Amino acid sequence: MQQISDKATSAIREIFGTDKALIGMIHCPPFPGAPRYRSVAMDVIYDACMRDAEALVKGGIHGLIVENHGDIPFSKPEDIGHETAAFMSVVTDRISRAVGVPLGINVLANAPIPAFAIAAAGGARFIRVNQWANAYVANEGFMEGRAAEAMRYRSALRAEHIKVFADSHVKHGAHAITADRTIDELTRDLAFFDADAVIATGQRTGNSATMEEIEEIGAATHLPLLVGSGVTKDNIVEILKRTNGVIVASSLKEGGVWWNPVEPARVAAFVEAAKPGLES
Repeated sequence: MQQISDKATSAIREIFGTDKALIGMIHCPPFPGAPRYRSVAMDVIYDACMRDAEALVKGGIHGLIVENHGDIPFSKPEDIGHETAAFMSVVTDRISRAVGVPLGINVLANAPIPAFAIAAAGGARFIRVNQWANAYVANEGFMEGRAAEAMRYRSALRAEHIKVFADSHVKHGAHAITADRTIDELTRDLAFFDADAVIATGQRTGNSATMEEIEEIGAATHLPLLVGSGVTKDNIVEILKRTNGVIVASSLKEGGVWWNPVEPARVAAFVEAAKPGLES
């Protein structure tokens, strides 16, 4: 594999102090401005996020991603209101001060510029971006990679310390636009556009990428590889054999449903099941 970026160190090692990381999701409830928001007090929203964060960290999760997953249906980047960044910055700051683990930011849908702003304001170490390079047809419509403008914005903030975790062959969409290009090529483009880690996903939230796809993406990049969907206590060891970590959400929630609260017993069982993979 020809190296096509100058990343000399692992972003996972740099951020988490380990070669394999377990990253949990904070699925924020709907914020004001989103269709499902029901005029609840902001402290109710903040407290729900904090409870999930504390349950994940107490259970042994190494880091967290704060995401506006309650803001369904998601807006395209240019239509996301400034209020989203404001509320997410408060959530991020409160969690950062309370739990002491590295944080990431994902602003749906595919909005790295507000994600960088939130990360800088709230002390997060990385952002997740679903389509960093190229383009695809998402639930929200045509979605373009936004690496060029996002990296210039990061430079303007003097926030080069905030890393980029980018999905390859991202879920919730169709890839007919790039169907003449292989997953290998699409993954290599992430490194070429200065991503710091690559994420493999399944077809939808809670759906796992196949081991074959994980291996294909991993073989295409020298960057750290994570799996970002469908990770459970039953497949975690096999996934960690092939990757540098996972982003886990639904399987740690009550009933295995993403919009429910985190269930501490599920977190404990997951972390225990992951130990052989973390040591491999």
